Amino acid sequence: LNIQEGKITSFIGPNGAGKSTLLSIMSRLLKRDSGEVLLDGKDILDWDNKELAKKIAILRQSNNINIRLTIRELVSFGRFPHSQGNLKEEDYKYIDEAIDYMQLKEFEDRKLDSLSGGQRQRAWIAMSLTQDTDILLLDEPTTYLDLAYQIEILELLKDLNKKTKKTIVIVIHELNQAARYADNLVCMKNGKIYSKGKVHDIFNETMLKDVFGIDSIVI
Repeated sequence: LNIQEGKITSFIGPNGAGKSTLLSIMSRLLKRDSGEVLLDGKDILDWDNKELAKKIAILRQSNNINIRLTIRELVSFGRFPHSQGNLKEEDYKYIDEAIDYMQLKEFEDRKLDSLSGGQRQRAWIAMSLTQDTDILLLDEPTTYLDLAYQIEILELLKDLNKKTKKTIVIVIHELNQAARYADNLVCMKNGKIYSKGKVHDIFNETMLKDVFGIDSIVI
């Protein structure tokens, strides 16, 4: 599997297909059993932790913990690989830009647990953006959100990709959203890659029937 640079790739498949596992292996959060993961031609296991954190940012599913932080405090954590906790003027620039981009300026001093689900998710994504990485990995960033918030998050990510050319990989369950917002799809089934490629090359009735057990297709 090659992830196309500067594009949005969505991992799709039923529950238990291995989407989140693959994403975690790609980011070195989970130990692989075999094979290799190459980043810029170098095995990901050979990367220094600090340098890897400057290349890849990952937002996991388990970010919905209750912590008593303001949005600004949370977003500031994204600069740790660069600042090691000693924030400088350049760090504050990235923090401010991420907060503004995710439309959180008016809420930046509010605690996370006082926000709506959509606002809270935007704060976590803003934290990832402050890492200033080339690659952004997102594990089901729209799960548990109302439809309006789901679309809002995906529109922001699509706009981010167009403006910055970041490589974005998203694990997503909603097939129509995957087809609409991704450039490429990776379809997984039973821990293996079933198919991969451009959306309209693999999003078809055969795939939907074989992988998801459904007969209709809506894009």
